[in-house]
Amino acid sequence: MTERNALFVRIPIEAAERLRHAAFELNTSKQDLVAGLVTHYVDPSDLASLRRITVETADDSLTVGHAELHPDPPAEVLTLAGVAALLQVTADDVEALAEAGELPGRKVGGEWRFAREAVLRWLAG
Repeated sequence: MTERNALFVRIPIEAAERLRHAAFELNTSKQDLVAGLVTHYVDPSDLASLRRITVETADDSLTVGHAELHPDPPAEVLTLAGVAALLQVTADDVEALAEAGELPGRKVGGEWRFAREAVLRWLAG
């Protein structure tokens, strides 16, 4: 069990009732709920699994809620900058590879476009 430290606070009756209700609805203890709400640090690698968001209000009321984070799927068609970010190189390097015919892509309206899947296959090959 996690080591705990006593915390005594006075909150408005309505806020205490909302806390009790939130703990019941989330099937957790009020201690765990408050501990989760006051956590300030979220590891960037954990953002995809983030499930609880706290909203601070202008007054002293307690706001409890939840949200789910659904990252956008990666783009299927990439620009020079998108391929450069994917490959972790400069856009100039990507353009040189494409111009030399080494990297699969084609110009559309004078701008390079690349299929993400083709770039990944090229990288794996």
